[in-house]
Amino acid sequence: MANFFTDNPDIQFHLTHPLMQRIVSLKENNFKGKDDFDFSPKDFEDAMDSYTQVLEIVGEICGDIVAPNAESVDHDGPILKDGRVQYAKGTQDNIDAINQAGLMGITMPRKFGGLNFSIIPYIMAADIVSRADAGFVNIWGLQDCAETINEFGSPEQREKYLTRVCNGETMAMVLTEPDAGSDLQAVMLKATYDENKKTWLLNGVKRFITNGDGDISLVLARSEDRTQDGRGLSMFIYDKKSGGVTVRRLENKLGIKGSPTCELVFKDAPAELCGQRKFGLIKYVMSLMNGARLGITAQSVGVSEAAYREALEYAKKRVQFGKAIIQFPAVYEMLAVMKAKLTAARSLLYETGRFVDMYKTLSHIGTERELSKEEKEEQRKYQKLADVYTPLAKGLTSEFCNEIAYDSLQIHGGSGFMKDYPIERIYRDARITSIYEGTTQLQVVAAMKGITTGAYLAQMQEYEKASIKPETESYRRILIDMTYEYEEAEARVTVQNNPEFIDFHARRLVEMAGNVIMGYLLLYDTQRNHNYWKTLEVFLRFARSRNTANAVFVSHSNLNDLGKFKFE
Repeated sequence: MANFFTDNPDIQFHLTHPLMQRIVSLKENNFKGKDDFDFSPKDFEDAMDSYTQVLEIVGEICGDIVAPNAESVDHDGPILKDGRVQYAKGTQDNIDAINQAGLMGITMPRKFGGLNFSIIPYIMAADIVSRADAGFVNIWGLQDCAETINEFGSPEQREKYLTRVCNGETMAMVLTEPDAGSDLQAVMLKATYDENKKTWLLNGVKRFITNGDGDISLVLARSEDRTQDGRGLSMFIYDKKSGGVTVRRLENKLGIKGSPTCELVFKDAPAELCGQRKFGLIKYVMSLMNGARLGITAQSVGVSEAAYREALEYAKKRVQFGKAIIQFPAVYEMLAVMKAKLTAARSLLYETGRFVDMYKTLSHIGTERELSKEEKEEQRKYQKLADVYTPLAKGLTSEFCNEIAYDSLQIHGGSGFMKDYPIERIYRDARITSIYEGTTQLQVVAAMKGITTGAYLAQMQEYEKASIKPETESYRRILIDMTYEYEEAEARVTVQNNPEFIDFHARRLVEMAGNVIMGYLLLYDTQRNHNYWKTLEVFLRFARSRNTANAVFVSHSNLNDLGKFKFE
C-alpha cells in the first residue's frame, strides 16, 4: 500500500516548523475548547497528532485510490448531459473516498462539522493530492472557497453553507467571463434584486469556471446599474438546488482533464448577497484569489514532486551503453537541480502558508475579542508578508513546476512522449499552473509591491540576522553577496523613475528576490536537518548563476533599449 504522506519526509519536516506551536495555539484559542467538541485537542502535541493522523489518511487515499485512478480519469474525463456535469467514474470514486474519510471542511470551525485545522496541514493535503492527480485537487481544493463565506458571510449563511461543505458538497469560484479574464473589473453578469421574490437574480454568462457545476458557488456579478468598473461588483452565493444555471459546454483542455471547466448560463438564478454590496472585487475576490493562489502554489509543488519522482525512477531503471542513465553527468545534474528547485519551492510554499496562517487566525480572533496591541502589530506584520509572498510563491513555484516537468520528460526521452508513462500526463497538467489564478506575468506585477516597498529586502536582512551553525556560514556569505547583487540591480532600475522601464525588468527583479529568499529558507532548513545541506549547495549554485545573468542584463540596459524589444 502506498502512502503519499509517510513516504515524503520533506512534508513531515515542514509540519514540525517552530512557528507551528504559535499557530496551533492561536487556532485552538489556547486549547480552551477542549471539552466543547469531540476530538478537540487538549494541547499542542495532541493537535499535531491529529494533523499527522489526518495527513496519513490523505496520503493513503492518494496513494491507493486517487493516483491509480489518474490515468483513467485523464482518458475519460467528465461529460455533459442535459446541462449537468457527470464526473468520470474515477473522479467520483475519489470524491466518495475523500468524503467517507471526512476530508472536506478541513479548516472550518468544528461547530459546522469541520476539523478546525490551521492552513498549513490543509496546504500539505493539497500538496499530496496534487502529486496524485493535479486535476482532482481542483475539485477537492475548492473547499477553500468556504473560507470566504466563513470570513464575510452572515451567521445564517455560515450555518447553512459551511455545514454542507463539511458534509462533502463541492464548491466553485465563478468569476471569469468571455470578455473578463484577468481584467475582472470588466465583469458584466447582471445581479438584480427582485422585490417580489425578495431575492437577487443573476443573468448572464460565465466562462472557464473550474468545477462550475459544483453544489455551492461564489459568483462575482454587477449589482450596481450604470457602472463599468470594480466598484459596481458584489459577491453572491449561488445554491445549485435553486436552479437557474445550466452548463452550456465543457472546455476540451490540454491537461487537468478530470477537472470540468465549464461555460455557465445564468437565467434568473436566485442568489444571496455575501457581505456588502460594491465590495465584490475590491475586498472579497482579492481574499478569495489569494487563497486560490496559495492553493495553486501547493498544486505546483505536488506536480513537481510527481514529475521528479517519475524522472528519478526512470533514470535508475533505464540502461544505455551498459549502465543506468542516472550514472551519466548530464542526467544526474538535471536530477539534482530538479530536486533543489522542488525543495526550495516547497520551503517557499510553507513559509508563505505560515504567514497566511498567522494573520488569518489573528483576524478571526479579532472578530471575537479585542486584539492586544502586540497582537495587532503581529497581525499587520504577517498580513504584509502574506500579501507580498503569495504572488512571489505562486509565480516562482509554477515556473519551477513547468521546468521540472519539462526536464522529467526529457530524461524519459522518446518514452516520455508516449502515453505509456505518467510523465506525459504530468507534463500536460503542469502547464496550467503558471496560467490560471493569474499568469506569472500578473504575479510579477503583484510581487513588485515587495520590491518597491522594500519588503523583500527587509525580509532578506531579517533572515540574515538569524543564528546559524558555524559550518554553514559560507552559505550565508553567498546569500549576502546575492542580496547585494539584487539590491544593486533594483537600484539601477528604480533610479530611472520610469514605470515602463520598471515593468520591463520586473520579472528579473522578482526572480532575483525569490532566489535569495528561497536560498535563506533552505539555509535555515539545514539548521534543523542536516539532510538539506546538499540540496542547499545545489540550489545556491543554480540560483546564483541565474541571478547573475539577470543582474548583467539589467546593468547593460537603459531607457533607449525599450524600443528594441517592441515588434509590430
